[in-house]
Amino acid sequence: MVEKEVDIDAVLILEPTVFKDSRGLFIESFNHNRFKADIGENFSFVQDNLSYSHKNVLRGLHFQAPPYAQGKLIQVIKGSVIDIAVDLRKSSKTFGKHFKVEISSKNNRQLWIPPGFAHGFIALEDN
Repeated sequence: MVEKEVDIDAVLILEPTVFKDSRGLFIESFNHNRFKADIGENFSFVQDNLSYSHKNVLRGLHFQAPPYAQGKLIQVIKGSVIDIAVDLRKSSKTFGKHFKVEISSKNNRQLWIPPGFAHGFIALEDN
């Protein structure tokens, strides 16, 4: 897993290793020990969601206030999106700043958004 830091503290672009051959491809989309090493803390996932959106559909910006704050690991399994995170952590040096990145089934990127951020995306293509 390759990790790329972005301009906003604690948000990471993760690029999993992709194994391709004549049968197709294989990606380990989550590994607890690697994820812990990438984000620098022990994090427990308690919910997994799947969203299907038509082209140009905008979803968000969603935010969960403490004590219901959530971190999010975003991945696109078909199509592409522009994914957006806005830092709403008042004590953060990047409070109020946003980050956006294209995530797609072609680039296989994942985006880690820690608790304290608003999150949304716009679908760039159908399916």
